[in-house]
Amino acid sequence: MTNQEILTHLFSLQDCEYQKFHCKLMPTINPETIIGIRVPKLRAFANELTKEGNYEQFLRQLPHNYYEENNLHAFLIEKIKDYDHCIEALDTFLPYVDNWATCDSLKPKVLGKHCDELFPKIQQWISSTHTYTIRFGIGMIMNFYLDKNFKPEYLKIVSKIRSSEYYVNMMIAWFFATALAKQYEATLPYLQQKKLSVWCHNKTIQKAIESYRITPTQKEELRTLKITQ
Repeated sequence: MTNQEILTHLFSLQDCEYQKFHCKLMPTINPETIIGIRVPKLRAFANELTKEGNYEQFLRQLPHNYYEENNLHAFLIEKIKDYDHCIEALDTFLPYVDNWATCDSLKPKVLGKHCDELFPKIQQWISSTHTYTIRFGIGMIMNFYLDKNFKPEYLKIVSKIRSSEYYVNMMIAWFFATALAKQYEATLPYLQQKKLSVWCHNKTIQKAIESYRITPTQKEELRTLKITQ
């Protein structure tokens, strides 16, 4: 498909009521750039394009004009099975990601098969000055390194990230709340010793207490660690 054919098809999937609803969830995005397409339909279109194999021109056309074009781009990257090709596609695309939803929907499975060589790349991403590249890097640690690949040093790396950006700090809190659910004993000292910014510290506790994966006893302990100002 040509880029224009892709855009025409995207508008054929438009749901105007969903567009109005979704705009409220994306305060940082110009409403005029949101077409209004439900995610299952957009993923189905990505699957269709992947089968046809004729979308490289679309991946080269950056920046995109519409929010859903960015999401489609993210879903196409997820389909890439070659690790090096995937990393190249990510490095090209990440600087153009301008919202949390596109960032968080980008979870290429092939990365999880290359965790040893991936981590140095993640360290590059979290050292970026671009909000959503940093957020993406933290998300990759959360997705791939809190279970069988866990090492305590990963907690230390994320704890040292300092940012004034809301969407970076929210991801730090999400990361540590998830770490509490999966690696409670290793993660708890980061709150006991106040190693996070105050905002991230308290937001981590809030999100952990809201989680069904944290036990009632753990929640009681976490409540005692909230920093009051």
